[in-house]
Amino acid sequence: MSNDRIEKQIELKAPVSRVWRALTDHREFGEWFRVKIDGPFVSGQTSTGHMTYPGYEHVQWNSVIKEIQPERYFSFNWHPAAIDPAIDYSTETPTLVEFTLEETKIGTLLRVVESGFENIPSDRRLEAFRMDEGGWESQLENIENYVTNTP
Repeated sequence: MSNDRIEKQIELKAPVSRVWRALTDHREFGEWFRVKIDGPFVSGQTSTGHMTYPGYEHVQWNSVIKEIQPERYFSFNWHPAAIDPAIDYSTETPTLVEFTLEETKIGTLLRVVESGFENIPSDRRLEAFRMDEGGWESQLENIENYVTNTP
């Protein structure tokens, strides 16, 4: 297993349009991802806010929206496991998070790939990878519950 790339996928019993809205509407994204985002996702712009997950409310959300291809591809850069308010993570090279959607017979295949862990400083690289490896497992369950239970 590579420690540079996390790849996860889930088949959701929801149409691509529904999954797309849950991914790219900043309010809906915030509901399942547990983050309060200050405004809409716009390609090339920074997205800010703060986490709402219990115990992590002090963590700021900062990402740069890279690309939005409607109902197919959404990506952003961020600093994984950037949870210590005393550390300035902005000097680090961020990872790239990519979501792709594909229509299936039962709904939507959602893939998430996070890459670039090799650029994280060595003293926190493995912990960031470990946190996000488990984090994406949980987040795919969260989006599945969200699109299934929220029309």
